[in-house]
Amino acid sequence: MALTRRQRARASRGIQYAIALAVVLVAAFTADWSQIGRSFFNVQVAVNLMPEVFTIALKNTIIYTALGFGLGFALGLVLALMRLSSVAVYRIVAAAYIEFFRGLPALLVFIGVGVAVPLAFGVILDRNLSIMIALGLVGSAYIAETIRAGIQAVPRGQVEAAQSLAMSPAKTMSFIVVPQAFRIVLPPLTNELILLTKDSSLAFFLGSTLEQQELAQFGRTALNQERSLTPVLLVGLCYLIITLPLGYLARRLERRYGSAGMPKGAEV
Repeated sequence: MALTRRQRARASRGIQYAIALAVVLVAAFTADWSQIGRSFFNVQVAVNLMPEVFTIALKNTIIYTALGFGLGFALGLVLALMRLSSVAVYRIVAAAYIEFFRGLPALLVFIGVGVAVPLAFGVILDRNLSIMIALGLVGSAYIAETIRAGIQAVPRGQVEAAQSLAMSPAKTMSFIVVPQAFRIVLPPLTNELILLTKDSSLAFFLGSTLEQQELAQFGRTALNQERSLTPVLLVGLCYLIITLPLGYLARRLERRYGSAGMPKGAEV
């Protein structure tokens, strides 16, 4: 007797659940839990890392991310407006900048700012300034495209209404278009903040003292000292302390403002 579509779907789900349960049981009975506990859940190692993992590493990661996002947002807004400018030179310069930094790995940008620039120009940049510039350059290219898409998603009728009130193009963009665009781009901007949080881990290529370490370098140093994977787990949890609330915020903003107003092809 042939099964109905609903019965086939139910049988398929049952098979998948059975396979998943079998995998879990095999892992549970074959894993060396005592070794896993010593490697990942060593309480004494975790205690040894307190409170520096929070007062130094987590704090520095938040500071570096905030500095990079602040610069990236400012540059991104200017670049987005340049991309939409009626002046061809502005559009070309903005497009070249965006494609250049979107195409480069973030690691190369960090090395360029922290090593190549001092060598080429004979200047020594402050470490925090180097991190801010590197993160800002990378983030601004993506933020610019996000803001540009948001501006283009604002209904044309809003601009026409402002023109009918004899508002200048600058005032229309400043008081009508940009505020509405930000409501649209808030969720993707929050996601960009999450990406910059993770990119801040590349700061360890610039070297640091203990007081300057962010989470990734702190975890790497502790891993070498303690000979345990517990620091990696602890650092991962610290990253989640930052990224999980930001991810929740992004979902809330997306549900509230949505992306229905984004025209096809405008998303980045």
